[in-house]
Amino acid sequence: MRNLFSVPDEGVFQGKSNDNFELLKAWAGTTLAYAILISGGNFLSFTFVINLLVSGIVCGLAFVLHELAHRVVARRFGAEAHFVANNVWLLISIAVAFAHFFIAAPGAVWHRGYLTKRQGGLIALAGPATNLALAILFLIPFSALTIGLATGRIAEAPITTIMLILCQTGFSLNAWIGLFNMIPAGPFDGAKVLDWDPKVFGVTVAIGIFLAFIFERIAPTLFNWALRFF
Repeated sequence: MRNLFSVPDEGVFQGKSNDNFELLKAWAGTTLAYAILISGGNFLSFTFVINLLVSGIVCGLAFVLHELAHRVVARRFGAEAHFVANNVWLLISIAVAFAHFFIAAPGAVWHRGYLTKRQGGLIALAGPATNLALAILFLIPFSALTIGLATGRIAEAPITTIMLILCQTGFSLNAWIGLFNMIPAGPFDGAKVLDWDPKVFGVTVAIGIFLAFIFERIAPTLFNWALRFF
């Protein structure tokens, strides 16, 4: 999603900012905010350390890879593209996490250059598509762990619990991020995808709705069915 609150100056396209450092700020800020949220604001406990680890892998990477996907595709089409972290909103996201709210506005990829409507649509699609792909990637080990525990092939252990939490959070969060960014209005990625190709927009939204809403409801039935083969 594009930055809603400020437009970067020309220096961004003149090499005056470091993309890697900007992405690191976005990763660190988002990771900290989400860890505070899921820890209930209690950051003076061992649980917070575990949540920080889970958040860094799941939440931080979800947003960073989303933005990297935009940048990679934009540059693939010959456009200048740079990520700029939104420092103010990163600090706000950390502050409101203590009030049990999560706001994710880590920054945005800004690009310039001649692009066709198709190219613009593909650049916009790259972010949400990355999150939906990540959701599926997290779902695979989560399913394997769940079935393994149910059949006794995997023993219960603290590391197993952490892996389950990590995979489940990775699945749910990425599914929501992918679907949320497909809102077909304003600066959201979905607006550009819809303008380029309504069919692609419809398929992407359908996948997002299935992963974010439907799958979790039918998952127990699917797992019970799968257990018959083990």
